[in-house]
Amino acid sequence: MLTAQDIMTKEVITVQEDTLVQELAKILSENNISGTPVTDSDGNLVGMVTESDLIDQNKKVHIPTVMSILDSFVFLENPVRLEKDLQKMAGTKAGEICTRDIIHVERETPLDEIATLMAEKKIHTFPVMNGDELVGIIGKSDIIKVIAQR
Repeated sequence: MLTAQDIMTKEVITVQEDTLVQELAKILSENNISGTPVTDSDGNLVGMVTESDLIDQNKKVHIPTVMSILDSFVFLENPVRLEKDLQKMAGTKAGEICTRDIIHVERETPLDEIATLMAEKKIHTFPVMNGDELVGIIGKSDIIKVIAQR
């Protein structure tokens, strides 16, 4: 059974938290990648940023539906989502628009588990970790390459 270390890209392109969004877009475009890890000034993984994060910056704001009852306003949707959307839209740096709740895989994670995570979590780029060290990255294209070689 193939594992993450067998199919991962070992030369990982990363950006730092203070990388400007315009530079981030250029890096993704020029390297033909859909996402990249975000690191702090010490090189520690702090988030993942993807094309979707950049696209989210240009979407329309969805204002949650509210209902007025006895001079009070009741949100019919989660107002926290609005706050997150606004923060992402206003972000100018990778650290401001990245996802910080990172789902990662270990080097020994089997291919079928990685594919399951991609399908169930709808996340298509995973950092590969060895403890606290970023050692690779796996994207949809890495899985497709394996399928094509069978």
